Amino acid sequence: MTGRPVPDAELDEALALVNDHREGPDASPHRATPPLGAAAQPAPTPRSEQPTGTGTDQDKREHRDTTPWPVARGRAARAPRPGTDPTPVALGEALGLTLAASLTALTDLPSFDTSAMDGWVVAGPGPWDVRAEGILAGHGRPEPLTDGEAVRIATGARIPQDATAVLRSEHGRIDDKGRLHAGREVVPGQDIRPRGQECRSGDQLLPPGALVTPAVLGLAAAAGYDMLPAVRRPRAEVLILGDELLTEGLPREGLIRDALGPMLPPWLRALGAEVTGVRRLGDDAEALHEAITGSGADLIVTTGGTASGPVDHVHPTLRRIGAELLVDGVAVRPGHPMLLARIRPDQHLVGLPGNPLAAVSGLLTLAEPLLRTLSGRGNPAAYTAPVRDDVHGHPHDTRLVPVTLRSEYAVPLHFNGPAMLRGIAAADGLAVVPPGGASQEQELEILDLPWALMPADAGVCFT
Repeated sequence: MTGRPVPDAELDEALALVNDHREGPDASPHRATPPLGAAAQPAPTPRSEQPTGTGTDQDKREHRDTTPWPVARGRAARAPRPGTDPTPVALGEALGLTLAASLTALTDLPSFDTSAMDGWVVAGPGPWDVRAEGILAGHGRPEPLTDGEAVRIATGARIPQDATAVLRSEHGRIDDKGRLHAGREVVPGQDIRPRGQECRSGDQLLPPGALVTPAVLGLAAAAGYDMLPAVRRPRAEVLILGDELLTEGLPREGLIRDALGPMLPPWLRALGAEVTGVRRLGDDAEALHEAITGSGADLIVTTGGTASGPVDHVHPTLRRIGAELLVDGVAVRPGHPMLLARIRPDQHLVGLPGNPLAAVSGLLTLAEPLLRTLSGRGNPAAYTAPVRDDVHGHPHDTRLVPVTLRSEYAVPLHFNGPAMLRGIAAADGLAVVPPGGASQEQELEILDLPWALMPADAGVCFT
């Protein structure tokens, strides 16, 4: 599970801040929330007791016309990669990429017999006459030893020819005649790392598709690499739609602050993308057409405009350019108006709803599996956690609910409406709630939030 273990007292205080008011349009800002636990939310009606006509006619039409949530994620994950040729990447720039080819040892490791400890390297049985000079790491080939000789040696230094073993500093004693005595039995080969102990030249160290972690960088450097054959980061461009959005100051006169412009670029980078730009287009159909057709990004992400209102221009623009709709609406709440389109064989567009938490839902439903494929990464191992409280469900659709991970439980957070970010800001992940809801202790799939993997901000140009 992602996220550090949090002391119970600290988490209780944080959850109290997140859940200190009831969620929903009828909530009173002065009414306290019941204590967090089984009574924090009303229990869902058992599936066997739900009326068969649950939901409005509009709900039923939306359910028939949308793609099931697992199917939508599967389609996004099957997107073709933009290129298969490995890109040579310097070690200092390869962190977080995936290997496009096997990492093969360029040399034996170690490439010569080395000392594993500070001490003396000895030949034959003791006691030994100690040479005056010592052997340090980084020096050339030392003089061979003869039986009865010893010489001081440092960790990592090259072992001289005909040596028997290394005697650690704490296990040796030099008498007043300058002879070395062992304080314990000396076993031939002890504390010597023989050439090729870790690998031989030509051995496969890691397969294609392996994630380049700090440890992989160290292994590659030790094996003699300066550049790594990697899958380049997919390029992503973000198009912010909506005339009602402000970039600074307080909301006023029907205008609201843009929450997605600051949030999406670092989130996309955490998912493995190189964000090439963020453009604010307003509700301008021609500007949207020009931005999509002129983009060189592998993935275009739009915010808002995916429904069928008078200024929702995403669908008409995609029809105008002949794009192929792979997913047009998903049976998930929040975020069901999301979409995935193929513009060119190597270019895709993910249309996110304009409400902030709905956009997060679309990001993890469609953009995350798409970017995973474009980055050459495999499917992560899914995991589940028992939910600590009952969770309401939609009659037909999957729900994604912000949760915090506490001991072995997933604790649902309030403020999980489509326009709310307060819950997700305190969350460790999203619980996947099946249609009809989930009961206390039921195991639910958890979608991790990738904060721990987020690389340093490389800067994004806003236009």
